[in-house]
Amino acid sequence: MSAEDLENYETDMELQLYREYRDVVGLFSYVVETERRFYLANHVDLQAKSADGEVYFDLSLQDAWVWDVYRSARFVKNVRVITFKDVNVEELAKNDDLELPKGTDLGN
Repeated sequence: MSAEDLENYETDMELQLYREYRDVVGLFSYVVETERRFYLANHVDLQAKSADGEVYFDLSLQDAWVWDVYRSARFVKNVRVITFKDVNVEELAKNDDLELPKGTDLGN
């Protein structure tokens, strides 16, 4: 496999992942971004904790979808993440204003 073939494969995988995200985002209430992953979830519990003077975050998600090209199963019932980096949690708006315009390559 050439470098160009590998790059094309990775580009196709990212596009398929984006399309899947676009199809499922309406099923979820929250967007969660950690140092390593991006999630959609319906329940989020984020707790800041400390041990030995260090602050860390204990994040629990239920009914989640994981943005990860290399996972075959992106829907996950329960997720627990421990991180020393910031965690961003946003509640998704429940309206159709977030849809992409029809007729674009990504909005179909």
